[in-house]
Amino acid sequence: MTERPWQIWIDTGGTFTDCLALDPAGMPRRAKVLSSSALRATVAAVDAPDRLRIREDWGAAPGVVDGLQVRRVGSDAEGARVAEYDPAKGALRLDRPLAEVAAGTALEVRSAEEAPILAARLVTGTRADHPLPPLAMRLATTRGTNALLERRGARTALFITRGFGDLPRIGTQQRPDLFALDVRRPDPLYDVAVEVGERRAADGSVLAPLDLAGVRAHAARLAGQGVLSAAVALMHAFRDPAHERAVGDALREAGFEHVAASAELAGSIGLLARTETAIVDAYLGPVIGGYLDGVRGALGGGRLHVMTSAGGLVRPEDFRAKDSLLSGPAGGVVGAALAGRRSGRTRVIAFDMGGTSTDVARVDGDFEYVWEHEVAGARIVAPALAIESVAAGGGSVCEVDAQGLRVGPESAGAAPGPACYGAGGPLTVTDCNLLLGRLDPSRFAIPVDAEPARAAADALAARVEAHTGERIGREALAAGLLEIADERMADAIRGISLRRGYDPAEYALVAFGGAGAQHGCGVAARLGMRTVIVPADAGLLSALGIGHAALERVAERQVLRALDDVGDGLEALFATLAGEATAAVAREGIATEQIHVRRRIANL
Repeated sequence: MTERPWQIWIDTGGTFTDCLALDPAGMPRRAKVLSSSALRATVAAVDAPDRLRIREDWGAAPGVVDGLQVRRVGSDAEGARVAEYDPAKGALRLDRPLAEVAAGTALEVRSAEEAPILAARLVTGTRADHPLPPLAMRLATTRGTNALLERRGARTALFITRGFGDLPRIGTQQRPDLFALDVRRPDPLYDVAVEVGERRAADGSVLAPLDLAGVRAHAARLAGQGVLSAAVALMHAFRDPAHERAVGDALREAGFEHVAASAELAGSIGLLARTETAIVDAYLGPVIGGYLDGVRGALGGGRLHVMTSAGGLVRPEDFRAKDSLLSGPAGGVVGAALAGRRSGRTRVIAFDMGGTSTDVARVDGDFEYVWEHEVAGARIVAPALAIESVAAGGGSVCEVDAQGLRVGPESAGAAPGPACYGAGGPLTVTDCNLLLGRLDPSRFAIPVDAEPARAAADALAARVEAHTGERIGREALAAGLLEIADERMADAIRGISLRRGYDPAEYALVAFGGAGAQHGCGVAARLGMRTVIVPADAGLLSALGIGHAALERVAERQVLRALDDVGDGLEALFATLAGEATAAVAREGIATEQIHVRRRIANL
């Protein structure tokens, strides 16, 4: 009899990677690691320069961390490697002495593999030099979102119809800040725009033939310069994508490794929106592709599905970068809906407070979707759960400027992390909770130290006094900063409820994420909400949601006609789309009778 594979559900956030797993016998396992593929520990005693006793909360089996790199937290030195670790005794033997280590020193044990693989090794008890056991992994990731925020995507070329090369720069002509006198637009994601000789009319007919020779010449030049990712967006390609396909084929022949064609990604009217979607996909495609290739390579023969922004699961080969930007938050919404149902509530507001940001969404029996959304200033035409994000999380940096105290939008991330992590990080919301006694260091997932948090708070208090001339105590400062954070998060909930005609008092607040339970009551009080649900595994609820998400495909068509004029043709169109989506899910091995079809009409 073939043994059942492990079921592993992972959400990789900006700070932490959360993992829930079911072993072959159906027993649950849990792990939480830093998204920098690191574990933290504290030195309890130094028996010899290369022999330490440590305190940790990894739950690792013997041999799992053997061979991994060890260094002091905050140190850039190469450090040592784990020669052998005995979890029962906390005895750590290194391959060479580690300098400047004493009792109380915070250590970091880092893996060269991606964080999901480190988490999978922890829950399965697999050594770094051994293959993982048979498993089925479901994964959500912020890798694309982080690359977009930090502008760390691939070098990209835009191929667009002649005369429209500056279209993405012009955009909608909306000012990013209505009252700013010095308007500064962010630089475009692409390196160069190539205007393509071609033109189609609004009905799809050819007005000017495609100059394929010109495309090949530009492609060869750019490939020689190392630009190997391209977005292709041609006028009225949604009517007939033949020109875009021909350009894409020419680019691949020239050596381009990733080509994003606008009509394939978003087959709808609107050149600007299609262009922006293609640019995002081209810019992030190599980043996401390389990441997933690394995860798949470590899985061996294990199955992998990835969470989309719409809350469904797809195979890596069907996953596009444009569908990745709300991947992790979508898992949280699915988990919040599940927690609400288990508590007898179908009307809930998901409040997912993590280390980098807070994501909120309204669930009213069913999920709410959007068909066009914006992330980090980039507009994407793609189905997604309606999620509002605010840059306020446990790692949000607390600072003062000319306008007063502020929380975020900058985050300390996983490295260096909050001040209490001991790696030289700034004062954050996590530090404020620690200073006010709202965080128990003995129950925290990684070692924390209040002393650096106190020092960071005192330094901020001094800057406040320099700005305002007023002295403020450490506790009053921390409490005020938490008030600011709560108000920012409550205002995000107003955006998905009150401002859209829904009273949040009629919903239950599902508070989850690493910091959600600490702030749930404060946020709920501001909104008149009377019920706060803190589910089991609140810190891992996004991973739980991923485990309960459905294998899903979306098939869509744009109908540029008045609804009254469509007639019986609408039912035929629904039937065609249902057949396409059903066939795609059936290719996953799902029986047709188990596939449920939902249909929606969106008025764009």
